[in-house]
Amino acid sequence: MPFVIAEPCVDTKERSCIDVCPVDCIYETERMLVIEPGECIDCGACVPECPVNAIFAESDLPSEWSSYVAINAAWNDGPEQVTKLLTDVATGS
Repeated sequence: MPFVIAEPCVDTKERSCIDVCPVDCIYETERMLVIEPGECIDCGACVPECPVNAIFAESDLPSEWSSYVAINAAWNDGPEQVTKLLTDVATGS
């Protein structure tokens, strides 16, 4: 099960998780970092490195942030899609 970066990363983008990822599956978008779920090997190395506690195993993701599963997966559709989904979440669309 892949890891997910959630709301605490929005407009923070603390990059220490990128430095420890052994497969380089964490990407920077305009407003947050995302984990590409198809590339994540579920090692969890990124979790303790996140100073804002934004990274969760998908099974442990708080329900109020469930939309972040799709937001992270949107990386495959391009960083603009991640930004669009973030805007939709913020506006309740």
